[in-house]
Amino acid sequence: MEDFYNFTSEGDLLTNYSTPYYLLPDATASYPGIYQEPQIPGEQEFEEVWTEEQQRQQEQTIYFAFITNGIMLNVVAILGIIGNIISMIILSRPQMKSSINYLLIGLARCDTVLILTSIFLFGLPPIYDYTHTELLRTYNAKIYPCVTPYIFPLALTAQTVSVYLTLTVTLERFVAVCHPLRARSLCTYGRARLYVTLIIVFSFLYNLIRFWEANVVQETIMEDGQNSTIYLVVASPLRSNPLYISLYIHWLYLIFIYFLPFTSLAFLNAAIYRQVRRANRERQRLSRLQRKEIGLATMLLCVVVVFFLCNVLALVNNLLESFYEILIDELIKLSNLLVTINSSVNFVIYVIFGEKFKRLFLKIFCSHSIWTTFGGRESPDLMTHDDSLVSNGDGRSFSVRGNTNNSIHMCRLHRSSTGVIRNGPSGFKATGFNKGGAANSIRVPRALSPGPCVYYPAKGQALKSSEWETEITTSTSLSQL
Repeated sequence: MEDFYNFTSEGDLLTNYSTPYYLLPDATASYPGIYQEPQIPGEQEFEEVWTEEQQRQQEQTIYFAFITNGIMLNVVAILGIIGNIISMIILSRPQMKSSINYLLIGLARCDTVLILTSIFLFGLPPIYDYTHTELLRTYNAKIYPCVTPYIFPLALTAQTVSVYLTLTVTLERFVAVCHPLRARSLCTYGRARLYVTLIIVFSFLYNLIRFWEANVVQETIMEDGQNSTIYLVVASPLRSNPLYISLYIHWLYLIFIYFLPFTSLAFLNAAIYRQVRRANRERQRLSRLQRKEIGLATMLLCVVVVFFLCNVLALVNNLLESFYEILIDELIKLSNLLVTINSSVNFVIYVIFGEKFKRLFLKIFCSHSIWTTFGGRESPDLMTHDDSLVSNGDGRSFSVRGNTNNSIHMCRLHRSSTGVIRNGPSGFKATGFNKGGAANSIRVPRALSPGPCVYYPAKGQALKSSEWETEITTSTSLSQL
């Protein structure tokens, strides 16, 4: 997001990047959207030609702002808010509780705040400038100037939180992928909460001074033969100080919002990318947990790539403004649109690359039939069917799923057991089977095992050849047990 207040070398032009306000040297101000051309005595013909050209350029600028910020930004913002809310709901589920997901929840929250501020600052004013609808007239003339000095510092605070949460997420993945032995102590849920709190406090303190950059003044103008009261945003003495502009507005903003985060993200993601490529070559030797960490790192690598692409234009604009005093209005509006896109697109990335996130999304927001159709094989992280817990009499257990015909259609070992079912004379003595052999189902809310249906002999018990022949390996009727 670009700096909101800019001046000419004489300090007489106050600009925000959605509606220009001209503070003239004689302390009179023009109404937003009305340009006051300079008077050149004795040059009437040249003045008319210049005014027509200026009016044409102004109409093109208003139309460009209406398309990029008035339509595209608002549509992306609404979709982004919906996506971020869904992301927060899914990431807050008990089965999704982890340090990385807590960081992503914080990122979704601050992105939602940033999107809302973008709508108020850059989305609504261009609609009025182009359409002059009465619905936005009061907002554009009175509400918008009054809330701008407070909303814009809030937007910069949210942007700072978003930048450093993205950096923290990348750092967490770097530790988990490149230094897995240290991840258990560093990548914890408690530390993630601490990191989010510290980032929010730092961002608020860093942007606190922004609340004293602008003042709101009231002006009376003649419009359609009547006096109208408007409100203008003018620079405070602090914002007009050259040292403050050079040190805080330019250098500190470039260092803390762009150079430091961008350099760190480039280094960390280069290391993660090399580790992911190495892991993909050795994928057959990776454990399930290692493959999960690599997949999560790949997804978050895409988040960072989108972050780079959407913020590089804003970096270019700030460099042009800081070192060359060049302001290109079209590029500024495009950069604000890209910043809004960056805050809105993470949900799409989670759905595309996050298998567990996608399964939970389908389970929560789609019907059971759709979930069954597209969910495919049952996930070890989600329980989609009722299980029965059956004991084999020696303290070990396995899970089965039964129906009304008292037949076992699926047998899976409990995660903590290596039990065996045998057609022996001893039968089952534990609760769960009655004397007639019928099953009494005991429902337990736990996840299914991802492993195949494999059975092992009970420890310390030798199987005779006849018992091996009668051992159950696929499915059997409960009446035979």
